Amino acid sequence: MSKVNLNDLKARIEAADVYALAKRTPCQLAPKLSLEYGRNIWLKREDLQDVFSFKIRGAANRIAGLTDAEKAKGICAASAGNHAQGMAAAAAHYNTKAVIFMPITTPMIKVHAVQAAGAETRLIGESYDEACDAAINFSNESGAVFIHPFDELDVISGQGTVGKEILEQMPRTPDAIYVCTGGGGLVSGLGTWVKAVSPTTKIIAVEPEGAATLKTSLEAGEPTPLNKVDSFADGVAVKLIGKNTLEISKSVVDECILVTNDEICAAVKDVFEATRTVVEPAGALALAGLIKHAREGSAPSGDCVVTISGANVNFDRIGHIVERAELGAGEEMLFAANIPEQAGAFLNFVRALGHRAVTEFNYRFAPTETAHVLVGIKTKSSDERADVVSAMDAQGISVTDLSEDRLAKRHLRHMVGGRASPDVEEVIYRFEFPERPGALTDFLVNLDSRWNISLFHYRNHGSSTGHVLCGFQVPNDDVKALEESLSKTGYPMSPETENLAYDYFLRA
Repeated sequence: MSKVNLNDLKARIEAADVYALAKRTPCQLAPKLSLEYGRNIWLKREDLQDVFSFKIRGAANRIAGLTDAEKAKGICAASAGNHAQGMAAAAAHYNTKAVIFMPITTPMIKVHAVQAAGAETRLIGESYDEACDAAINFSNESGAVFIHPFDELDVISGQGTVGKEILEQMPRTPDAIYVCTGGGGLVSGLGTWVKAVSPTTKIIAVEPEGAATLKTSLEAGEPTPLNKVDSFADGVAVKLIGKNTLEISKSVVDECILVTNDEICAAVKDVFEATRTVVEPAGALALAGLIKHAREGSAPSGDCVVTISGANVNFDRIGHIVERAELGAGEEMLFAANIPEQAGAFLNFVRALGHRAVTEFNYRFAPTETAHVLVGIKTKSSDERADVVSAMDAQGISVTDLSEDRLAKRHLRHMVGGRASPDVEEVIYRFEFPERPGALTDFLVNLDSRWNISLFHYRNHGSSTGHVLCGFQVPNDDVKALEESLSKTGYPMSPETENLAYDYFLRA
């Protein structure tokens, strides 16, 4: 039995004060998708809000209810993007100061949008949880009102107006509504209204396989933190669902399904073809769930609505999304560098890069005096390329700019490789690095210098976590000692030495 009174929550949704800032977004039929999947598919276009996300609803309703004394003290929040933008816009409208705490891995497009709305941003920590702790401490010290992104009833009530609008706009009662789900604010608010008015309509929560916080907690019967969260769909990358949202979801959610990142990317493409809008991965999550259900034969045959929840996609992520859906690529400065094949040379090279954002890193050991490295980095302008070359020259590193070399950009970057010496055992590991300046340097500094790196590959995918493939030469077969050294870096790792692809292309 829910601890939240659902009748009271429905009344809160009815009275929610959102339309000073939020739009009544359309619920549009998608003819091509409907034809392809044999049922009427409707898109609830929350990507058309001024902040490109439904989050403006909860933020507007919560801040509208503050007293004058509370508004005078200001508000604070923690968010990786969409809640932050909603809070900033609502705070500006109601003339109260907003301080938003965001992880340092937050895409800058979201940080700049929050700042443009007049809010102060503070980048702290590498995860939402660290930023949230900082926001709560700030609230306790300053008196500013902390507003949770999904677990407050006024926020949930604001999000619930999405469900109210859907039932008002649909020509017929929908058979099912598929809802993108992270912390649960949208699915619990929407579900409360819909189940009260149309109890036969199924509410289906859709989550990424790597961030199944609702499904995990429903199975456990209580809020249960995930050990690991895949941040690809960053708008729903939540480690722990809310207490209120879980209790409400127990009463209103009929089913919870999981989709892969590839399925999400394909849905982003489908939304684009239907609307000519590029939505963020979380924005296409619900459609990915419906398509999966339809292909499995589990989706209702009548009218199905999906929430298109947001379009705050970082530009540099679009290439990765396209690549996952259709093998696309992106742009940056690409250069070749020659470094001495000796211990410590790799660390010196990384230090010479400074805090520049690396998009790709290809290196393979060769039994010669000089190692060849192919690197891609982000640059603000073409003029910065000369600065990179100068920085490398200062360290005695010879660099060749390949940014305009079509062969290098289209082919060579994906073909760099080789095989290590067969005289020394090599082991391969896959790592997850926080996507922040200095992460690679920290890794190399903490790594025991006796281990020679024989392979290194990294490519930026625009998310908060970088994926790295790294090889090490292990004299005397002392793998245990290597793994003890690697554990000190603090970065998650998985062995890949027995991977079949490694056998085919990389093993000596």
